[in-house]
Amino acid sequence: MQSKDKTHADLDLIQRIIPHRYPFLLVDKMKDIVPGKSAVGVKNVTINEPHFQGHFPGAPIMPGVMIIEAMAQSAAVLVGLWLEMVDKPLLVYFMSVDNGKFRQKVVPGDVLELHVTVVKARGMIWKFHGDAKVDGKIVAEADFTAMIDLQGEG
Repeated sequence: MQSKDKTHADLDLIQRIIPHRYPFLLVDKMKDIVPGKSAVGVKNVTINEPHFQGHFPGAPIMPGVMIIEAMAQSAAVLVGLWLEMVDKPLLVYFMSVDNGKFRQKVVPGDVLELHVTVVKARGMIWKFHGDAKVDGKIVAEADFTAMIDLQGEG
């Protein structure tokens, strides 16, 4: 099956597309992939994550910037599949984050669904909208732009 035809990605495939690793890999799996258009990343939030040691002791809350990063990683997997970058060097750099809103706390035990949609793609510059949801409720949202770097190809 070609990567453009995939509708799901497990952790192994995600790691073959994006370079992130523990403790900064923030996507456990991908589902509902519509090639070149949208996808849903899934992050199982656990107390074992290092940021909970200091954010905040006794009242662990996932930092908002980590939620936006998880959205961006989900978008990077979507683009990596579309561009057939499995087992190839791919980096994705944030260029901007706009309209970020945080509506509800994300805590250990939550399953964070990262709904990302391509708004525009022009060459290696891609713009996305992301909605992070827990139990179907939007907990955070943002628009973000990223530059795709196909290492060694430019």
